Amino acid sequence: MFTRLAITLLLAAGLVTPAAALEPQDLLAKVDRNLNPESFESLRKLVNIEPDGTRKEFVLFTAKKDSDKVVGLFLSPASDKGRSTLRVGDNMWLYMPDVGKPIRITSLQSVTGGVFNNSDILQIDYTAEYLAEGLEEQGNTYLLKLKARTDSVAYDRLAMTVDKETLLPMTIEAHAASGMLIKTLRFKDVKDFGNGILRPSVIETDSPLYKGYTSLMIFGKIAPREFSDEVFTLNFLPRIEELR
Repeated sequence: MFTRLAITLLLAAGLVTPAAALEPQDLLAKVDRNLNPESFESLRKLVNIEPDGTRKEFVLFTAKKDSDKVVGLFLSPASDKGRSTLRVGDNMWLYMPDVGKPIRITSLQSVTGGVFNNSDILQIDYTAEYLAEGLEEQGNTYLLKLKARTDSVAYDRLAMTVDKETLLPMTIEAHAASGMLIKTLRFKDVKDFGNGILRPSVIETDSPLYKGYTSLMIFGKIAPREFSDEVFTLNFLPRIEELR
């Protein structure tokens, strides 16, 4: 790998492109921060659309802290209201009031039953889950090639297309270890959420494994907010409503 001084000299001589001067992991970290503050709250709607056009919608309040802690609370529909979820690193739980205790869930399951799995719904920083192994310059975009840090990550590899100007993702292709395409995520409708947060307000996904099915994640609010570590514990799961 070139040293920074060598890259500077090669750039000046026109022997390498600007993409070669970027550290892939540093670019991935910038994408993370452009998508979300390090600690924030959000309101979003998840919409599952079946091949016949049938729609099911969920509204969630979410809190995130650091790179790997996320809690979520279902606000609607009425049948799901009060359910809460917790993710700390690779570990995930679901709390249902009628059960009264957290149960383990996995990254590939889906608490909403759509194309988004639990890893997508309880998304932590990409840098926490992936190592950026490659970076290519493609006109007005960069292509980041990501490899999962551990076997417990939902997708073994990601191909992330990043807009050069905004350093925001445009599409992500998620692959299994075999190379099979599991799903494609498309980031749409960039919106100004205030507090310097300018990011896609809609994420759309489909999968060759679920032909005709589509899921949408629509953000209505994202705002910086600090949380105590207690919020991201199993004991706090029944009390997530207190955060609102």
